[in-house]
Amino acid sequence: MTAITSTTLSDGRELIYFDDAGTSGQRGAEATADHRGLPARGEPGEVRFDALTDEWVAVAAHRQARTHLPPADQCPICPTTPANATEIPASDYDVVVFENRFPSLGPSLGPAPEHPGWGTSGPAHGRCEVVAFTPEHTGSFSGLSSTRSRTVIEAWAQRTEVLSSLPGVKQVFPFENRGADIGVTLHHPHGQIYAYPYITPRAGALGAAARKFYDANDGRSTLTGSLLAAERQAGSRMVLEGTHFSAYVPFAARWPLEVHLVPHRQVPDLAALNGAEKDELAEVYLDLLKRIDGLYPTPTPYISAWHQAPLDDLLRPASYLHLQLTSPRRAADKLKYLAGSEAAMGAFINDTTPESVAERLRAVATTPAPAPAPAPAPAPEGVSA
Repeated sequence: MTAITSTTLSDGRELIYFDDAGTSGQRGAEATADHRGLPARGEPGEVRFDALTDEWVAVAAHRQARTHLPPADQCPICPTTPANATEIPASDYDVVVFENRFPSLGPSLGPAPEHPGWGTSGPAHGRCEVVAFTPEHTGSFSGLSSTRSRTVIEAWAQRTEVLSSLPGVKQVFPFENRGADIGVTLHHPHGQIYAYPYITPRAGALGAAARKFYDANDGRSTLTGSLLAAERQAGSRMVLEGTHFSAYVPFAARWPLEVHLVPHRQVPDLAALNGAEKDELAEVYLDLLKRIDGLYPTPTPYISAWHQAPLDDLLRPASYLHLQLTSPRRAADKLKYLAGSEAAMGAFINDTTPESVAERLRAVATTPAPAPAPAPAPAPEGVSA
C-alpha cells in the first residue's frame, strides 16, 4: 500500500508525501523540517460574480509574483539540496502533494456568497494543491513507471476524498497542464488539484446535461455511460479498451486532439474507484499518454482534466467520473488558437476528424493495453449503463 506522511511547511502550508508501494515509507526529520523561515501566508484573493453570465471569476493579483520557468538548479519542486532549499524538504521523494504558495483559491475555507448579483464579491475560499509526480526535473508523466503512476492515482484519490470534506468545497478538480504551449510555469513534471467553493461553468453544463438524461431515463441510465457504450459499439473512434476503462475520441471532439478516458462502472470520483480499477488505470493512463506523445517527433502539449461529480445533491447522482485529455496541436508544427468563433462565441471549429485522430492513436506503438472486455450489445432505450 502507498505510505502517506503529512507535515507542515514553515509558513503553515500542508505537505504530504506519498511513497510507492513496497517502500519503507518512513519519513524522518530530514523530510519534514522546513528551515526556510517563510513569511506568514497572506489573505486570499477574491471572487467576483459576473451577473452577465451567472458565473464566478477569481481575482488573484498576488499570483503575478509566482515563480516562472526557473532554471533547473532553482526549481522549487525538486528535492531540497544544500544549494537549493525547495518547497519539498526531503532530499528524495516519490510523489508529493502540497498547498500552492501562490494559490488562486484559499487558504481560507468557506462557501461562495449566497444569492449573488451585480457587484457581489467575497473571499476566494478554497484550496489549491501542487502534485509533484517525480523527483526528476525532466521527463513527463508518460515516462513514469507503472508503480509510480499508481502512486499518483492514489494521491489523487486520497486528496479528492479529503478536499471534498472541507467546508464550502463544491468541486474537486485534479488536472495537469503539460508543455510551454499550454502555459506551464514550471518544467518539472507536476499537476494540480483545485477545490472550488462553487461549481465551475463547465462542470455545471456537464452536470445539467447529465441530470436531464438521467431524469428522462428514470434514473436507470447515465449520459456518460450511454455514450461510452455507443462509442464501443461503433468502434471507429475507440483508442483502447480494457477491463475497467476505455478511451475514445468523442464523436463531436472540439480540439485537434481530444480523448476521453472513462471507467466502465459509474463512479462519482477517483476516490470511489476500487483497487482493481486503480491498478488498471495506472497502466491504461500511461498507455494513452504514450500514444499522445508518439504522434509527433516532439512532446505534445496537453491539458489532462479529471471531471469529477460536483458536491451537489442534484447533480451528483447523475454524474460520472471521466478524463478529458485535449491538445491544441493540429500538426507537427501547428497549434490551434482560440479565435473569434471559439473564444468569443464558444462555438468550436475542429481542424481534424475524430475518426482519423482515433485511427492514428490506435496505430502508435506502445505497451500492450489490458485485454479488452467484450463490447456491449446495443441497449434498449433507457436501460444502458
